[in-house]
Amino acid sequence: MSIGFVAIFMFISWSFWAYKQRKTAKMREAYFKQNGGNLLQQLSKSRGHSENDTIFTVVELEKATANFHDSRILGQGGQATVYKGTLPGDRVVAIKKSRIGDQSQVEPFINEIMVLYQINHKNVVKLLGCCLETPVPLLVYEYVTHGSLFDHIHAVAGAPPRSFLPLRIATETAEAFAYLHSAASVPILHRDVKLANILLDENYTAKVSDFGASRLAPSDQAQMTTMLQGTFGYLDPECMHTGQLTEKSDVYSFGVVLIELLTGRKALCDEGLAEQKVLAKYFVSLMKENRLHHIIDRRMLGDNVKIEQLKEVADLARQCVRVKGEERPTMKEVAHELAGLQAMERYQWGKRNLKVEESEYLLGDELSNMYGDADYATTSSIGYDSIKNQVAFQLEGAR
Repeated sequence: MSIGFVAIFMFISWSFWAYKQRKTAKMREAYFKQNGGNLLQQLSKSRGHSENDTIFTVVELEKATANFHDSRILGQGGQATVYKGTLPGDRVVAIKKSRIGDQSQVEPFINEIMVLYQINHKNVVKLLGCCLETPVPLLVYEYVTHGSLFDHIHAVAGAPPRSFLPLRIATETAEAFAYLHSAASVPILHRDVKLANILLDENYTAKVSDFGASRLAPSDQAQMTTMLQGTFGYLDPECMHTGQLTEKSDVYSFGVVLIELLTGRKALCDEGLAEQKVLAKYFVSLMKENRLHHIIDRRMLGDNVKIEQLKEVADLARQCVRVKGEERPTMKEVAHELAGLQAMERYQWGKRNLKVEESEYLLGDELSNMYGDADYATTSSIGYDSIKNQVAFQLEGAR
């Protein structure tokens, strides 16, 4: 009799477990369809990928992150948390999970998947795949080791030393956005360009990330009406006023990024005088008064960063943050000018041991007076004119 009771109990337990498994499987299948799984499978096959290359199961990702344990968190934003995961074969990845489990978060996640599947660029973070078996998709990216540019510029605790070259980082980032605007199969507007969305890999190579707010721009129209999205301090004032989104909105935000690189200040500051709270506006006012030296970050004044280059970058940044979008350069022009300045930097670095004359028209004297360091009063100008002639076509075209 006891054996029969045990048998009945085991049968009921097994039946309940089987029912629960079927229910879970049906729920995951429903989520898969809801999250655009069928469309994603078709897109993956059309691009020559197998389904196994792009679609992960929730079990795989839970195992990779120790059930999304807090110790695996890489970063948190307003809408999502990014976890560090380890897949079989010790493959390290970053897994993006929505912090809000509601339907409103599904669209930006699916949008990010579809946008990133159109992109193939060395300076854009690579989407490895996704999991569609959850209420909101989980996105799996390549793991970028050195965090965000925001961490480095604004000295977030635990960030590696600022040992990279800001001009190179700016050039790589500009090239990525130029690609998105003009070289991708369908033009892509990022819509949330900021330091926190520029990551640095083990070689301090720039990787643009976070395409949740991005849009594919129709090729037959120059602008589109949009809801206001982005981060205050970086938002295009013209777009805020008109609601019309163009590629020049990304240009404005990138101009703010350049200003942050130059000054070491945040796009918005709660402290200080009222006129200093909005960085772009304060920066432009100082440029008009020829007082750039009052805001330049001393960390920018290294052995291989010259004052004339900082002035050129500052002028470019001012062009990017002009109020009227039509007066701003394109990202392609911005990338060309930064590449030309980087070429000058490399040339001058090769000449660093040569004796040089003081450049009278530069900011050296002002910076020396400000910092009390005679080393900042001189700068290498040997080779500047000759190399400038070689890239003049780029600089003129960008202005």
